[in-house]
Amino acid sequence: MLWSHWTEAPPVLLIGGESILRCPSNVELANALGITEELDPHSIHDIVVVGAGPAGLATAVYAASEGLDTVVVEALAPGGQAGTSSRIENYLGFPTGVSGQMLANRAQIQAQKFGARLLIARSARSLECQMPFRLNLDDGTFLSTRSIVIAAGARYRRLKLPDLERFEGQGVHYAATSLEARLCAGNDAIVVGGGNSAGQAAVFLSSKANHVHMLVRGDSLAATMSDYLVRRIVNSSRITLHLRTQVTGLIGRKYLEAVRWRKNGDETVHPAPNLFLMIGAEPNTDWLNGCVALDPKGFLATGQTAMGNRLTPYGTNIPGIFAVGDVRAGSVKRVAASVGEGSAVVHSVHGWLGELATREGQERPT
Repeated sequence: MLWSHWTEAPPVLLIGGESILRCPSNVELANALGITEELDPHSIHDIVVVGAGPAGLATAVYAASEGLDTVVVEALAPGGQAGTSSRIENYLGFPTGVSGQMLANRAQIQAQKFGARLLIARSARSLECQMPFRLNLDDGTFLSTRSIVIAAGARYRRLKLPDLERFEGQGVHYAATSLEARLCAGNDAIVVGGGNSAGQAAVFLSSKANHVHMLVRGDSLAATMSDYLVRRIVNSSRITLHLRTQVTGLIGRKYLEAVRWRKNGDETVHPAPNLFLMIGAEPNTDWLNGCVALDPKGFLATGQTAMGNRLTPYGTNIPGIFAVGDVRAGSVKRVAASVGEGSAVVHSVHGWLGELATREGQERPT
């Protein structure tokens, strides 16, 4: 069959020269590619990790390597927000930098090597907090487990702008990978945000775009960005930093053509077909349905659960449920910090499973 004879709306995918998928969902695509696993619904797992960003993958590596029956549930693809970073240059052991996707791919392989099983393109829909915990998924299936580590991360924060949704995918981006960088060749690019992700994006895009304009609401970058990135941005002739600046409008027909911003009360319209929004994120906790305590901003409150005579720093108000990474209130929003939390929480999980085994043994009739 010739491609020119196909009339279906895109995307149409041909897999293995035989199977044809027309506008597949993420679940259908993951199943067709064989990148997810089917599990016995009657099994009770030692640990289920919700989220496969740096924190979740680190949890999976250490839990599986220590013999725990480990399952990871990921709504999109391994890596989380870090997976979209073009280059992370301050991660320990990579002096020349590493892309977020490469780091995630290696961590995924490492977790699977130790026996962790991944459910890709499966979202957590709700959590039942009685023992054993039951995690209900968006495809109608569920997982039963003795412990849960919530590493669901956060979703990209969006600007409240008219027509934003219309331009998403048509010039408005939330990641700066090599694919988006190629789109910037020959044109100016605009990056909005004052954190490390925004700084990394601006530096990376400056090698491809004619010029990069970085828009920041605050008075400086010092409080929100690593010093090495601040120095690169300030010293770059291909990046212009605009402080006390906010985007006020998007201009274009089918595709983004220009961006309007306000700086010190003055409006500017600048031609740019690519706008990168790196303005932080909101925690992915709405699926918890009040089962676990949150802070006023929706992040998971931790450090509350006592085990024995000690508090677990990653324990929530529900014994056996833990939180690590960006979804946890008070966490340091850095890849290395998330990896550290993911590896450290496994010690608390072991403590909980030991306590649970003792409790169950005492409750069994003799």
